[in-house]
Amino acid sequence: MLLAINANNTNTVFAIWDGADLKGSWRTATKGKRTADEYVVWLDHLLSLDGLSRGALDGVVIASVVPEANFNLRTLSRHYCKTDPVVVGEKGVKLGTKALVDRPEEVGADRLVNTVAAHDRYKGPLIVVDFGTATTLDVVDGDGNYCGGVIAPGINLSLAALHMAAAKLPSVRITRTERVIGKDTVSCMQSGIYWGYIGLVEGLVGRIKTEFGAAMRTIGTGGLAPLFADAIPVIDKVDPDLTLWGLRLIYQRNSKR
Repeated sequence: MLLAINANNTNTVFAIWDGADLKGSWRTATKGKRTADEYVVWLDHLLSLDGLSRGALDGVVIASVVPEANFNLRTLSRHYCKTDPVVVGEKGVKLGTKALVDRPEEVGADRLVNTVAAHDRYKGPLIVVDFGTATTLDVVDGDGNYCGGVIAPGINLSLAALHMAAAKLPSVRITRTERVIGKDTVSCMQSGIYWGYIGLVEGLVGRIKTEFGAAMRTIGTGGLAPLFADAIPVIDKVDPDLTLWGLRLIYQRNSKR
């Protein structure tokens, strides 16, 4: 069995793969100083609730955009899982995709993992929309290469900025409003964030397709993707496990290093 770890700016996801069968996945808030000892206590408890055991693990694969967390995640793998992890972005780790951009080294590990997974599951060309701390739109060509994309503020980040920058605007939760025209401050804010965000995604997808110049499918993923699943017609498929699938593929390609 494989432990796949995806460390993003807000949450870190741990998942267990048994071959191509996803046995379970769990989220914890990303904290760079969380120690390997803290991780293993948390992880062992969750594994036991699902009848799983850390002792059955054969390998670990890690993708991280939080450098501060990397040491403790590696220590978790080496000390408690008794295996040297495959870390996306490390020298010698084969991804199976090329980053056709000006500075390949700047592309986030999660975006490359999504590229690998999306090409495997859906072929292409594709747009991958990842709803996370930032919302990213990534372009995958027909050969499975990463061709660039867009980074926009995530919806929670936008909502927090609106509250902090305007003295009289309250903190509100994200929700889909029935009407675009709000009748009070809270509903106005909720409408602006939710429907405005949909307009942002739809507009960017349309412009990307025009600029790319070919028919493209659009795949949605990320923690907030279900919130928009049926509200953005340009998204053809929501795949919440896309990144985890990509990590599994990358581990397979490198397990005999």
